[in-house]
Amino acid sequence: MRVSLKDVALRAGVSIKTVSNVVNNYQHVTPAMRARVQQAIDELGYRPNLTARHLRKGRTGIIALALPELGNPYFAELAAAVIDAAARHDYIVLLDHTGGLREQELLVSQGFRARVIDGLILSPIELEPEDLRGRAEQVPLVLLGERDYDLPYDHIAIDNVAAARKAVRHLIDLGRTTIGFIGARRGRSQPAQLRVRGWREELTAAGLPADDGLVATTDGWGHADGARAMARMLDAGRRPDAVFAYNDLVAIGAMRVLSERRLRVPQDVAVVGFDDVVEGRYGAVTLTSISPDKTAIARMAVESVLARLDGEEHEPRRVRADYSLIERESTRGRG
Repeated sequence: MRVSLKDVALRAGVSIKTVSNVVNNYQHVTPAMRARVQQAIDELGYRPNLTARHLRKGRTGIIALALPELGNPYFAELAAAVIDAAARHDYIVLLDHTGGLREQELLVSQGFRARVIDGLILSPIELEPEDLRGRAEQVPLVLLGERDYDLPYDHIAIDNVAAARKAVRHLIDLGRTTIGFIGARRGRSQPAQLRVRGWREELTAAGLPADDGLVATTDGWGHADGARAMARMLDAGRRPDAVFAYNDLVAIGAMRVLSERRLRVPQDVAVVGFDDVVEGRYGAVTLTSISPDKTAIARMAVESVLARLDGEEHEPRRVRADYSLIERESTRGRG
């Protein structure tokens, strides 16, 4: 039989209200009383009925997380961080895969799952501001990613221009002077545009040429895209002494081609990626990368949704998440 609050209260010799206060982590319970109740909880194996708790508040206990590429390690790692952050508040996460397609992003943002979720965390690729400006759905929405939306929703992102400049500055400080960029996506892609902008600004600030012939476009951001772009650049007779890639997958693909062409990383060509995914830490040459604070992004996203659910009134916030440059063998070599 399921252990109830009443069972715990009888075992601890306290009121049901006191047990409820301990379970809900209310601060006014004395340490001695909390320990007494916790001992009874442990002895009986009590587990809170989270569904009932949420239903009493008129909630489902579910937050939806809509991402463009669940197969991309960055988004997979971010999803895991959001699930962990939500669990700390006794919420579960429903994952939606939009494929970066506008029609799927519209479907999700306009309330496709509104009846079963309390809030939505969305990382859009193709949605335009007007798509969200007329949103009628009242479920709280938090935006992730680098597209710039002037909208009444909390938006959590890193500063892509500054992060790209940091990556390029690292290469310049190592004495590299012919620095390419791989991953300038064809069509609309604000994150790629911002990272190219950072690449260009830092080279210009250092008095180095921002050579458009060393900017390689790609159709996607996977290993194969990076490999094809690196091969095209080399086949065109353009050999940089460093490459900054849109993301780690593109960088890893580029390094594969460099190895096949008998070019050493980092001696001949240094490489920096973006996202700091686990794969980049375990290759034959470990990858230097810009590392967004995925744990903080997840925590802030979940807390933003819950704050709106709790009725907190504040102006929509544009939150800049932290990032760092993690130096590894692809630029520093082996120590």
